[in-house]
Amino acid sequence: MSDSRLSGSTARTDLRTGPRDVVVIGGGVAGLVAARECARIGLRVTLLEAADAVGGAVASHTVGGLTLDSGAESFAVRAGAVADFVASLGLTEQIVMPNSAGAWLCLPGEGREAGAAVSVPLPRGGVLGIPSSPLAADVRAVIGWGGAWRAYLDRLMPVLKIGREHNLGELVQKRMGRRVLERLVDPVAAGVYSAPATDLEVDVVAPGLNSALTTTGSLSGAVLALIGNKPAGSAGSAVGGLRGGMSTMVTALVAELAHYGVESVTDARVQALERSGTDEEPTWTVTIAPPAAQPPAAQPPTAQPPTAQLVDDADLLSTLTARFVIVATSNRPALDLVAPLSDELATLTELDWPEPTAVELATVVIDAPSLDAHQRGTGVLVAAATPGISAKALTHVSAKWDWVAEAAGPGRHVLRLSYGRAGEPGSTEILSDAEFQALALHDAARILGVPLEKAAVVGFARTPWHGALSPATIGARERVHAVREVLADVEGLELTGAWLSGVGLAAVIPDALAAAGRIRHAALGMPSTE
Repeated sequence: MSDSRLSGSTARTDLRTGPRDVVVIGGGVAGLVAARECARIGLRVTLLEAADAVGGAVASHTVGGLTLDSGAESFAVRAGAVADFVASLGLTEQIVMPNSAGAWLCLPGEGREAGAAVSVPLPRGGVLGIPSSPLAADVRAVIGWGGAWRAYLDRLMPVLKIGREHNLGELVQKRMGRRVLERLVDPVAAGVYSAPATDLEVDVVAPGLNSALTTTGSLSGAVLALIGNKPAGSAGSAVGGLRGGMSTMVTALVAELAHYGVESVTDARVQALERSGTDEEPTWTVTIAPPAAQPPAAQPPTAQPPTAQLVDDADLLSTLTARFVIVATSNRPALDLVAPLSDELATLTELDWPEPTAVELATVVIDAPSLDAHQRGTGVLVAAATPGISAKALTHVSAKWDWVAEAAGPGRHVLRLSYGRAGEPGSTEILSDAEFQALALHDAARILGVPLEKAAVVGFARTPWHGALSPATIGARERVHAVREVLADVEGLELTGAWLSGVGLAAVIPDALAAAGRIRHAALGMPSTE
């Protein structure tokens, strides 16, 4: 895998001496956002990242001569949170919308097509695949007349349950039947959350659905109420992106940190966090692991410009002191850091945290004029147990984003396939690069319905993502609440990140801003507004 990294974060031996106002542990998007928010009011901030570059899941790489997203490639447009933040970075004119062709589904064939994979457009006018109109033609194309009539019975069934529904999969099957669950909702759940619908908490993945269900008396009516009077857009169109890739946001963030004097230190794994100082003036001591103990970076690098002032202090620095600390890592490193601080924080490690899902992406750049017609829209979600296909999703990147198509040129296409489902071992980890490329090419040909030759491939990259833990699963909301509740009693310490906020930039950015906001208020001696 190649990358478009630029050199230049602060070396450990170049750190300035003296206490900081804030140390941010973790240089993913949450950490970068929190560091910027604190530094904007003049606080002295140091950001520590264990990998060799910042950005986390928002990263880029160069494949077949094209600079492409290797992680997150879009953001949910709901509430405008990301667009507002992007505007604050001066990138509003870079925001782009995807092609309106919409997404498709790849499903196990039935009847005469049994044993084959079939592809159909993902119906419009739904929420997580739950249809608002079960008898609509595009819904019937997926679940057939029998499945459609069973789903329509939802309109006639009373809502008997007192209280809230929790399990999305159980709710869908009870109200609309097995075919809606397996052929519509599960493929969407796997594509978005890497988990089956039976693992997902209703109130997390579909806020407002429970209330709408009680009000309207049916699941399809509840979906229609959530959609409102908005015209049904193409499936998968409620997202935006940035021309040049989402990693341009990270590049802009890093430049902002440099502007505000933030020290951004890579290859700096924090191994201990201690409370020090007095009750009146508490401080934190942050201990960085020796260089020899640094593990190899688990995530791909992100393009980044030079970031901070370099100060010659060769003795420094195994420890830092700060008035405030923001931990913005994934869940296990974060919990391991805070557990020694108190018995209450230690109990958080004993909660029933699930194993994270291992996901691996395959990016293929290929000369294939046969794909110019975009036969499968902007991408395809693959149902589990679809014959002959291991991938759970395919994004036709050059069909989805005009800027990628322009960069690639006529007849050249960018495909990205995703592997890894919750509860299953990483099936691609044991494959060599050549074997993984062959698998991706085979799956892409099956999903898109056109032959794709190895000789036509002009670039290939694999991107593993480990440690992803979705707070959308059953019980996750209670675990997150427990973390927030215990943390509220610890002055000067904040935790943020996708494992707490939810999946996607639309959840991560507001949560990081809120965490930084509480630190800002404490630093200025102001009461919190939250």
